[in-house]
Amino acid sequence: MLASCGPALRTALRRAAPGGLASFHCSARRLRAARVAVVLSGCGVYDGTEIHEASAILVHLSRGGAEVQMYAPDVPQMHVIDHSKGQPAEAESRNVLVESARIARGKIASLAKLTTADHDAVIFPGGFGAAKNFLCCISPVLAAKVLSGAEVTVGHEEEEGGKWPYAGTAGAIKELGGKHCVKEVTEAHVDTKNKVVTTPAFMCETELHNIFDGIGAMVKNVLKLTGK
Repeated sequence: MLASCGPALRTALRRAAPGGLASFHCSARRLRAARVAVVLSGCGVYDGTEIHEASAILVHLSRGGAEVQMYAPDVPQMHVIDHSKGQPAEAESRNVLVESARIARGKIASLAKLTTADHDAVIFPGGFGAAKNFLCCISPVLAAKVLSGAEVTVGHEEEEGGKWPYAGTAGAIKELGGKHCVKEVTEAHVDTKNKVVTTPAFMCETELHNIFDGIGAMVKNVLKLTGK
């Protein structure tokens, strides 16, 4: 999972929204509440946003007093997965924005409307939709791709008997010129130079409360970076 208050994610945001976006950065203005954009990529781990991660982010942002606006690209999904079988539903097609509205309880806007002036930070929940519908890779890899030398975490670098089934992602981060930092699932890594915060979340096979705590650490550091 990825969150950022920095300017250099504009390239990735422009790819996600064909209409183009202004560069994304932390506002210099000081307000009582941090204004945070949460960018969704559908509804469901295998073809959209991981719902537990999105919910945990929203809980922690609410607890931190942030003002939240949710966005999603108004584009067709790459495909639709039957989550009871883990297989594509060949005859179905869905829209990313429409599906994301399920998580947002209808309060969502097209990603093309996201502008610099309205927000202090952006958070990308995980889920395979971040790769399939949104950008080229899962969220922390996004930062490594667009920010030279960015420091991110996806947890551990070895599978350790299946506890970290996606550990190979750390190698992809290094290949893109990023630095992977080993962290536990309850932790977050803060790249202070680039103002990027990441946490492993469901990259680890563990109890849900551990993932919730790691997301809490990420959100806390994001809000801290905004200075609000």
